[in-house]
Amino acid sequence: MERTGWGKSTVYFIATRLLRDSGHGPTLIVSPLLALMRNQTAMAQRLGVRAVSINSTNRDEWPDLRRQVIGGGADVLLVSPERLANEEFVDRVLLPMSGRLGMLVVDEVHCISDWGHDFRPDYRRLNQILRRMPRNLPILGTTATANDRVIEDIRAELGELQVQRGPMMRHTLELATMRLPTQAERLAWLAEYLGDLPGTGVVYVLTKRDARRVSDWLNEKGFLTKPYYSDVTDEDHPDRGAYRERLELALDRNEIKALVATTALGMGYDKPDLGFVIHYQAPSSIIAYYQQVGRAGRGISRALGIMLTGVEDADIHAYFRRTAFPDEASVSEVLKALEASDGLSIRQLEERLNLRYGKIRQVLKVLSVDNPAPLIEDGSRWRRTATPWSPDRERIERLHAQREAEWREVQAYVDERGCLMEFLARALDDPEPGRCGKCAGCLGRPLLTPTTSSTIVIEANRFLRRSEIPLEGPKQVAADAFPECGFRGTLPETLRAETGRILARWADAGWGKVVAAQKAGGCFSDDLVSAVAEMIRCRWKPEPPPRWVIAVPSLANPRLVPDFARRLADELALPFVPAIEKIKSNEPQKMQENRFHQCRNLDGVFRVVGPIPEGPVLLVDDVVDSGWTLAVVAALMRQAGSGPVWPFALATANPGG
Repeated sequence: MERTGWGKSTVYFIATRLLRDSGHGPTLIVSPLLALMRNQTAMAQRLGVRAVSINSTNRDEWPDLRRQVIGGGADVLLVSPERLANEEFVDRVLLPMSGRLGMLVVDEVHCISDWGHDFRPDYRRLNQILRRMPRNLPILGTTATANDRVIEDIRAELGELQVQRGPMMRHTLELATMRLPTQAERLAWLAEYLGDLPGTGVVYVLTKRDARRVSDWLNEKGFLTKPYYSDVTDEDHPDRGAYRERLELALDRNEIKALVATTALGMGYDKPDLGFVIHYQAPSSIIAYYQQVGRAGRGISRALGIMLTGVEDADIHAYFRRTAFPDEASVSEVLKALEASDGLSIRQLEERLNLRYGKIRQVLKVLSVDNPAPLIEDGSRWRRTATPWSPDRERIERLHAQREAEWREVQAYVDERGCLMEFLARALDDPEPGRCGKCAGCLGRPLLTPTTSSTIVIEANRFLRRSEIPLEGPKQVAADAFPECGFRGTLPETLRAETGRILARWADAGWGKVVAAQKAGGCFSDDLVSAVAEMIRCRWKPEPPPRWVIAVPSLANPRLVPDFARRLADELALPFVPAIEKIKSNEPQKMQENRFHQCRNLDGVFRVVGPIPEGPVLLVDDVVDSGWTLAVVAALMRQAGSGPVWPFALATANPGG
């Protein structure tokens, strides 16, 4: 274990070269991120080591890569932990090369502890893989962030290991923390001080939504930035892997001031002259923070690490903790469905269970890495085994408590008045921590003032209130979900809604909190009507423009949305036409967790009434979850002869992003 930027990958590549020169087989490296694999491959080439990677972005190359590895044409094979779950990979690559492996490397080995038991359960397969390897196989685990607890977790999975621990102090980093409760205050701070920060850097955020929003704000303020997250693309670069590489290269070449990134840009990203790392929101743990702030100052004498924190941070992390493990009820439902069948695909499980696709995948993944496992994957189907299952509540409660303790430690770091680098070193169980003499705590003064211009804060608030979200309706109908309406397959373009808009995310900064409060109060204000009309006229500008307005009706609250839509129509000088009627009560759409149930819940629920006007129409709803309600109403309108349908919702309650 050595500090970030120490050069741990050099160790195993040099060891690989020595082993290969003495006749040993290739090295297998288990690596958690594609960005890290790309950097490792490049470093291996610089050191004269032939490295290949088998991953999700190069499927067409797998046969050739397998031949290279089995035939001795590669010195290093890089794979993600998920690849260890692929039986074809295990049977056709791993087992044939296992007797000749020169070394096994688990890079970022702390993932066994920090991700392995929830976000990356496939790390738990390492123990099973090791049982199929030669007993004398050298094993190396490398990380910059393994405190004593993490080391014990690693030993529990990999066995007794010799630990080599180096100092954690990073003397080129100058650290500071600031509490700026609102997003507007933090946006204003970034706008005022980003230009004063040395060189180029990274602004870390917790969600994809904030990556886009913060980047848009900074670009408006004259800084060239780009959002970066796991599935980021743009119109010119639909391949997300290639686009992420392009973004990393732009930062490497100092073509942009910053990437505004989620944790997708983390371990393995290596830019020696990265001048700053700013956290727009606080990370979940000191381990995560040390990894991320450690991107800066590797090859330069001075770099800044500033942690900002706001009121939403705790809620975001609480959501992540709640969803880290599948709940017992979901696990029981999946197992019961499999017990009553001869094997089911995930799509078949969706039809039988009102569970999200992601939740079903999570249940299957978490249970499949148990040994012995209560279910197994058989081709595209999953089957129940004879192994009984009972929830390990004690373990889950322990891990939840551990996460909460890690979050409290982050809060203590934010409020620390002593040396911040020493705080990080002690949290990572550095045996010889010391004062850095450079951080805000050591200097007794802020590195950068936390105050911002009230004018820029007002601008930031206005920006947050006009950062609406594009609304792309769903297109692929679940099989057999609409026996009454007759929709099937892919909705034809003639029945689809246009790309609409959502004013805000539910309870989010800007209009989101206003929408939530006013919906609870039973009436949307005239201020909200004016804000939506201004957004439609000045920013959205749908073309061809709508010539009339309709609302999605409700039996539970029949006045709320039509009343808002009527006043919006008046503001836009358009007629309001009650052309849609709800003819059947159904369950709340927000309770439908997957596509089949979202579709089936809307079958035969609405109908078009009376003659409808010609021309494009604005379709208004208050809250959108899956998007299927607006998609179905739009399809019915198009069937009845309407022009293009422009869907609009005040807020989205979808937690994605």
